[in-house]
Amino acid sequence: MDYTLVKTLHILSATVLFGTGLGIAFFMVRSHFTDDIQQKLYAARNTVLADMVFTLPAVILQPVTGAWLVVNGGYDWNAPWLMATYGLYILAGACWLPVVWIQIRLKRMLQLAAQTGAPPPERYHTLFRLWFILGWPAFIGLVLVFYLMVAKAL
Repeated sequence: MDYTLVKTLHILSATVLFGTGLGIAFFMVRSHFTDDIQQKLYAARNTVLADMVFTLPAVILQPVTGAWLVVNGGYDWNAPWLMATYGLYILAGACWLPVVWIQIRLKRMLQLAAQTGAPPPERYHTLFRLWFILGWPAFIGLVLVFYLMVAKAL
């Protein structure tokens, strides 16, 4: 396979990963400031869908293309900048996995609230806060990964 093609796929999947995360965060946070359950539910449904359609494939493609680039680009697996990217990517993933679970839970709570006409339970707000908090280390971690990929140095 052509190095430039794999590098392009790596950059595109990183862009999709970061961009989808940012878009999801925007719409979820925006929906938090309305009392309209249907708007909240719309944001939650599409957040879960976007994570499955866009984020998940990018999460899988990143290490596959990254490993290919290390092998075929002549990089040292143990280079400090690569070691830092591995750690930051694992940190982002460790935040993302519970975030996905939380998003699914939030969506289910909103579906029930929409069906019954009741407001979301207090647990909804607690989980939303946790979702928001977990997003920050993932976001910052991915920004740092972008920097390391460009600089190729610490």
